[in-house]
Amino acid sequence: MRFQGAIFDLDGTLLDSMGVWEDIDRAFLGRRGIPVPPDYMDKVAALSFPAAAVYTIERFGLTETPEALMREWSDMAQDAYAHRVPMKTGAGEYLAWLKQRGVKLAVATASSEDLFIPALKRHGVYDLFDAFTTLKEVARGKGFPDIYQRAAEKLGLEPAVCAVFEDLAAGVAGARTGGFIAVGVYDDHAAQDKEKIIQIADAYLFSLEQGRELL
Repeated sequence: MRFQGAIFDLDGTLLDSMGVWEDIDRAFLGRRGIPVPPDYMDKVAALSFPAAAVYTIERFGLTETPEALMREWSDMAQDAYAHRVPMKTGAGEYLAWLKQRGVKLAVATASSEDLFIPALKRHGVYDLFDAFTTLKEVARGKGFPDIYQRAAEKLGLEPAVCAVFEDLAAGVAGARTGGFIAVGVYDDHAAQDKEKIIQIADAYLFSLEQGRELL
């Protein structure tokens, strides 16, 4: 499997941050006396921040505006990303290894810059990336190829020579639809997606420490 570009999801793929978002969901909905439904995290994980806010308001009949929800979520998340969110095992080493071999690196994420930039800088990997793309730049969520296509454009590469690394089935499916090499990455918080991802992905990694086998 050869690729010239590697496009990485962040939450659950490079950053071990999904537990943070589960804590935020519990605290946010708990303030409103609402238990977290089992499918809620999966539903919002593939959405942009604004789309997740709209979905949450509609699903639970909340009276706040999307802007108010996003401010509350951001306030809760910024401290965690800036000071506590760790990287997944082997992630930093794998990024450096790819960079040394001339692979162009990009981020494709639902997270906002004020969250992920401090985290990547704290871990010393921010400067390894050639491009960053967020869902707010495209029309559709990660069940579609739009965000990966935009990231590939920024790298100056065609989809067929780019590998997309994702921990969620929706992301893997979106990458496959766009003609990318789709690589599933295991995350404890998306374990329910493992078998589905294995079926549709071009490769599956239980850890990014295995990533060198792909190139």
